[in-house]
Amino acid sequence: MAGEREVLPYVVDYGDLVVYQKARALASEIFRHTKSFPREEMYSLIDQLRRSSRSIGAQIAEAWAKRRYERHFISKLTDADGELQETLHWIDIASDCGYLIPSQAKVLRAQCAEVGRLIGGMITRSSNFCGTPQHKVSEMVSEYFVSRD
Repeated sequence: MAGEREVLPYVVDYGDLVVYQKARALASEIFRHTKSFPREEMYSLIDQLRRSSRSIGAQIAEAWAKRRYERHFISKLTDADGELQETLHWIDIASDCGYLIPSQAKVLRAQCAEVGRLIGGMITRSSNFCGTPQHKVSEMVSEYFVSRD
């Protein structure tokens, strides 16, 4: 029906999101490639590339936790996209330095592009992911203040 938002019952937690799974695969692939980088890059390029690539999935997970508030959800997804752009930068630097052969860099860039498209789609259709959760957690009524009489 027009005006109704699509419900996504098959996504139980962020781990079910295809974008999260692909972001983790990208981080794993980058980890694998950076193992062969020169030792002197351990605390600079390797660290930067691994951190930014791992942060993409972390930001998606945080977005999932904040989906009750659409603007927060979009903000965290925007952070994920920022980490993705940083990862692309470091891939280009690694390629420029000759640590990645062109075909490796091309595959990593393609993975980044796919994750970026998925993040963009989630931002565009954020209302499909956001709102009041179907399952609410409640606690028993408690007295938080005790009388000092």
